[in-house]
Amino acid sequence: MNKLYLIMPGEISDSLSQMVDAVTLGIDRYIIADPEDVPELRNRKIVFAVQLDDLGYNIHLFEILSEISKRGRDALLGSSGVIIINSPNELYTKSVSQDIIFKANQMGCRFPGHPLIEAIEGLKNFRTWQKRLHLPLDDISIRMCEKMRKNFLNDNPKNIENPRILALHASSHRTSNTLMLWNMVKEHIKDCTIEEYHVENGTIVDCKGCLFTTCMHYSEKQSCFYGGVITKEILPAIEKADALIWICPNYNDAISAKLTAVINRMTVLYRRIKFYNKTLFGIIVSGNSGSDSVAKQLIGAININKGFRLPPYFAISAIANDPGDIMRAEDIENIVKKFAENIMDEIKA
Repeated sequence: MNKLYLIMPGEISDSLSQMVDAVTLGIDRYIIADPEDVPELRNRKIVFAVQLDDLGYNIHLFEILSEISKRGRDALLGSSGVIIINSPNELYTKSVSQDIIFKANQMGCRFPGHPLIEAIEGLKNFRTWQKRLHLPLDDISIRMCEKMRKNFLNDNPKNIENPRILALHASSHRTSNTLMLWNMVKEHIKDCTIEEYHVENGTIVDCKGCLFTTCMHYSEKQSCFYGGVITKEILPAIEKADALIWICPNYNDAISAKLTAVINRMTVLYRRIKFYNKTLFGIIVSGNSGSDSVAKQLIGAININKGFRLPPYFAISAIANDPGDIMRAEDIENIVKKFAENIMDEIKA
């Protein structure tokens, strides 16, 4: 029988307690509630059960993460994680979850697609599901937790031979440090088919926000309300790819507008296929700071919402300002080589 390591500090609500019981039903579990009582956590299945206060804090949780981080960069290597989180209001569940995933991923933890079940005040976030399931909100939350338990325990991805990689960018070939960093990484990637797509000005329009039924109509026709290059070239390339690499310069601590539009337009493809067997990577360059902000946006949009698998150490980041600065970054050759090796090791299904 599998064992779950349940990181669950502080007092928890009745709602979170019921969700935890549904995720761990019939499974041996080790509860971690104190930073002074953290066992070996490599090669484990970890459930982060997080009760937030009115301001979105759980101080003891981050004390535990801080204690784990003292064990080094590989403190969670070989482990996989999911999150159950409860807030007494309508805020903070997504931002805190992105932060947890980013920190754990930096220590070697992988996350399956859709690794989060959240419960906000009054379980309002389950109302969309209620339109389809016609069940009380409490029952829907438990059903989703039961589904998470089954999927999480059975998640044992295997490497794909000769995988297809799609790299997406919207940068200038002449001046972009981010593209230069990708080109350095690419030199070390072997036994993969790589396709690159430059999302240029005028080639993509952001999502219209169609009704669900309208989006489904276009999805079934393998199209979209706007049509164009996104449906003819980019979405078919995403569908064929085993891994997506998002090449993201930091624009005001955010993903660039054109790449954000690609993410939004992916919804019509998401209606038709699931992305659980596709792996997410990021290449992020900031002029000064804030690469973690961009990485968390990728986690939120692509891993939590769209369901891509998040491998350990999913993103490489660097600081570079003037064109070509990336070539002089400290230890950059060794860093890109390790990242390329991680890409080849972690494209799984």
